[in-house]
Amino acid sequence: MKQSVDVAVVGGGPAGLAAAISARREGAHRVAIFERDSGLGGILQQCVHTGFGTRILNEDLTGPEYAERFVDEAERYGIEAKLETMILEVSSSEVVGISQREGPFQIGARSIVLAMGCRERPIGALRIPGTRPAGVFTAGTAQRYVNVLGCVPGNRVVVLGSGDVGLIMARRLTLEGAKVEAVVEIMPYPGGLSRNVVQCLLDYDIPLILGHTVTRIHGRERLEGVTISQVDGRFAPVAGTERFIPCDTLLLSVGLIPENELSKKAGILIDLATGGPVVDETFETSVPGIYACGNVVHVHDLVDDVTEEGYIAGRYAALRAVGKLPRRRESEVFIERGRNVRYVVPQKIRWETDTASLALRVNSPEQRVRLCLASQGGPLLQVPQARVRPGEMVRLVLSRPTLGGAQGQLTVSVEKEGMG
Repeated sequence: MKQSVDVAVVGGGPAGLAAAISARREGAHRVAIFERDSGLGGILQQCVHTGFGTRILNEDLTGPEYAERFVDEAERYGIEAKLETMILEVSSSEVVGISQREGPFQIGARSIVLAMGCRERPIGALRIPGTRPAGVFTAGTAQRYVNVLGCVPGNRVVVLGSGDVGLIMARRLTLEGAKVEAVVEIMPYPGGLSRNVVQCLLDYDIPLILGHTVTRIHGRERLEGVTISQVDGRFAPVAGTERFIPCDTLLLSVGLIPENELSKKAGILIDLATGGPVVDETFETSVPGIYACGNVVHVHDLVDDVTEEGYIAGRYAALRAVGKLPRRRESEVFIERGRNVRYVVPQKIRWETDTASLALRVNSPEQRVRLCLASQGGPLLQVPQARVRPGEMVRLVLSRPTLGGAQGQLTVSVEKEGMG
């Protein structure tokens, strides 16, 4: 079938829903969401814990409750949702896919928003020696088993990695009657939000073992236990520090990867630091007319941040579709990473917008620091921070006066108090 829309949104999770709603608000008449699952909401549907919407909605909601607000709003706007639909290819002017209900299709679009989210890093990426018995799951898979299917995957659990989903599942399985033996983290600090470390581990007396990793998996038919070892400064196991922990379940919470196969196929420039597209402050990618937002750009801590990015991407996708984009700057301003900055998004500023919000992560935790923005002409902005952690994204909002002083290249760095 051949149709056309103003804005096509690939992905029906929180980023895609926000982008579609924002596009309709901004004047795009026909907006369509393409979602491979049987319903909208994405990963939110299996997140039954609270903590969603505290900033965007000023409420403390569960994941399904948060998703429902946006699904209902999308329906009120008459946004078309094509479910059980797999997108196979995107270009600057169309999406190509296959629907379980309608078969293969090509749909023309004036603008496209990519919001495919991210996926978990699997056991095969870790190269842990041992057998491959039953009982090894990613934390997200275990979350779906418990919260959607009503099935507890095991009785004695070890969690490898201290990402937020792993921390939340340590608490969830404890509440379901399982014994969480330990959360094992290779880094010398936890990887998730501080609130999740406190509420999910400390409040339930679940041990957090830092500077260690799983070095062997034991068991043939079913997992019988794991060996953990301390690691050195290069993350290599230290001989003589091995410790066996009996368990029947191993959950992996070892990182998320932006889902960017479509982006790469479309020729979009990818930032190796984030694993997602290089974008400007409107979240337009290197391919004109294709925008990206949410976890497909970089992995977020909070759904509120995902939603805000979706709003921005959807707004500018609609403005492009209706021919009302703001004036473009005379030259692009590129944003570079300075001291203790692992990545920064967006990577460039191209439009004469009123504000631009930079999201960044640090390489290592520090206390009493300043977020510093400088151009070739000198310092532009300094913002004190009590502390920064790799597991918590930091935002730096730039106003028009600050952007007006930007020339050629900006550098974002994290400086210790007293440093230049």
